[in-house]
Amino acid sequence: MSGRTKYTLDEADLPARWYNVVPDLPEPPPPPLHPGTREPIGPADLAPLFPQALIAQEVSGESYVDIPEEVLDVYRLWRPSPLFRARRLEKALGTPARIYYKYEGVSPVGSHKPNTAVPQAFYNAAEGVTRLTTETGAGQWGSALAFACAQFGLECEVWQVRASYDQKPYRKLMMETFGATVHPSPSDLTASGRAILAADPHSAGSLGIAISEAVEQAAADPSARYALGSVLNHVLLHQTIIGEEALRQFRLAGDTPDLIVGCTGGGSNFGGLAFPFLREKLAGRMDPVIRAVEPAACPSLTRGTYAYDFGDTAGLTPLLKMHTLGHEFIPDPIHAGGLRYHGMAPLLSHIHELGLFEAVAIGQRECFAAGVRFARAEGIIPAPEPAHALAACVREAVRCKETGEEKVILTALCGHAHLDLPAYGAYLAGEMTDNDLSEETLSAALATLP
Repeated sequence: MSGRTKYTLDEADLPARWYNVVPDLPEPPPPPLHPGTREPIGPADLAPLFPQALIAQEVSGESYVDIPEEVLDVYRLWRPSPLFRARRLEKALGTPARIYYKYEGVSPVGSHKPNTAVPQAFYNAAEGVTRLTTETGAGQWGSALAFACAQFGLECEVWQVRASYDQKPYRKLMMETFGATVHPSPSDLTASGRAILAADPHSAGSLGIAISEAVEQAAADPSARYALGSVLNHVLLHQTIIGEEALRQFRLAGDTPDLIVGCTGGGSNFGGLAFPFLREKLAGRMDPVIRAVEPAACPSLTRGTYAYDFGDTAGLTPLLKMHTLGHEFIPDPIHAGGLRYHGMAPLLSHIHELGLFEAVAIGQRECFAAGVRFARAEGIIPAPEPAHALAACVREAVRCKETGEEKVILTALCGHAHLDLPAYGAYLAGEMTDNDLSEETLSAALATLP
């Protein structure tokens, strides 16, 4: 069908397994370390924060993990998600490139985040946990976990980065509608929050600070556990349902991607799309270029150091080998709140070190320009986070216009911007600025590495 716009799967075609990329890599990733002994941590070290089922997935050596039927039952509220051919954007750009996007904004909260929130809530409830604590940046993850907790009868407590808490009040209302309790971070409810406020009463916060607060609360309550929206292996594992579906949909389209583009903050959306295609690449069945796009204001892959660092600001987590800007780094309050994290997922960092994907950093004005262009052509206003990936797609499509190359481009539109419209308002009013990270700020932040 030469004019087909979307490629959809039936519920019967919903993948029944998540894919674990680790066994297919040429080298295993470095293990997390205990900050005191610098020895690899064991399952017992993670037990105060995570249920045993998730700990097993975190260290699994199996290529596939079966998705529980209870999780699939909730997934069916929106999955499989559609794959679109962006024909109108192609026409607007005058490009011979074929652009596809996997649209995760059809989920109940409008993003890809429930793909992991639902199984995390399920596994915790199955082991008798009654309360989950978490952090959130833009509010997408907090909304997803609040929704998931409502499905399985769990309490949910969220620390939202202050910059986003102020910028995106409707995210807070969404979380509260699902039953969650929401605090701005840094808060005076935790020792780590109070320490930050004592040093800077007007702190805009960061994901690292919010993680510290949520971890601190979970560790102090035997009936509670902590849930993370990105970065860890089991989170990226759950998100691979995106790429598994996309592979099936590309077979329907009779096409194969030459370039796969995703935005990266902690890395879950990018890994979820890219890992199943990376499996095919490693097996020699296709050979796409895989490209990560991060904000110029928080460029962990392109300007960070690959080193062991804490995943949070207060140093409560194990040491993770990752591309990092330093755990005390506090990014500028850009509108892509979900990308404001000082480190990249250790698994993605390792794969980047192996040379299996590339990374670029783009300023937010170019990203919002691409978002507006996409919205006017395709009718979906993209969240600020995937607008970064769209900016890279537009760059490539324009390059194809100049070269005449009929390249096939795939990206993940991981959420819509219905609750991010003030950011578009700032862009349209000409009030948005780019926040490039200075060498002085970067050097000071990296000096905090443990």
